[in-house]
Amino acid sequence: MTMTERATHISHPEHELERKNYQKPYTCDGCKQKGFGARYRCELCNYDLHEDCMFPTLTTTHEFFKGCTFKFIDHPPREWTTSYCDACGKEINGFVYHCETKGWDLHPCCHNLKNKLSIDGTKFRLRDEVSSKCIWCNKRRLEDTVKGIRGWSYVSKCEKYHFHVYCATEMVLSSWKDGSGNNNDCLALENLELPIQVQRNRNGRGSKLLRIVKVFLKTLACILLGDPTITLTCLLLELASK
Repeated sequence: MTMTERATHISHPEHELERKNYQKPYTCDGCKQKGFGARYRCELCNYDLHEDCMFPTLTTTHEFFKGCTFKFIDHPPREWTTSYCDACGKEINGFVYHCETKGWDLHPCCHNLKNKLSIDGTKFRLRDEVSSKCIWCNKRRLEDTVKGIRGWSYVSKCEKYHFHVYCATEMVLSSWKDGSGNNNDCLALENLELPIQVQRNRNGRGSKLLRIVKVFLKTLACILLGDPTITLTCLLLELASK
């Protein structure tokens, strides 16, 4: 399918939005979540949309929520109380996929998270209940999200690797805010303080784990930031320069 270069959107009827591919972070004016790389943009108004927010599926499903139907909502009703994404655990402030029957909510980009991922031969599956600790935060349950929102995790089939989706987004955002990494280093991820580096130093067997983490975080960053064409190295170098 040929990518549409220009189009109008109901959220910004004043001007057409043009597809751009700036290697810089931005905040999507639709879902209010962070993005990177390709986006639909109005230069005159400094208005940006993720591709998924620009061209949503009006009615959709997600294999994690079997039997549920999600509707795309661009203006949540005023009577809604504060809601949170059931995938990443972060607050919803804009565009959302909502299941009226069960009350589930998903950010547009979180809706793209796959039920299964295979990283370097290691198979991962989405879960909302886990028994192991997240490799990033070293905790089994999320502590910074609202009560009642467990958020999704990816857990490997062998049960050795566990990542909160929430933690993957926090890693990227903390790099953006704190300037972690080294602009002169082609492998910026190695300059971040990863909990797994301690494990590698202790037992000397962490090289495969580190490689899996890099590829995994790259994959999740591409999905959650709305641009499957970016690489994690370019992303972190740009975020570190902010």
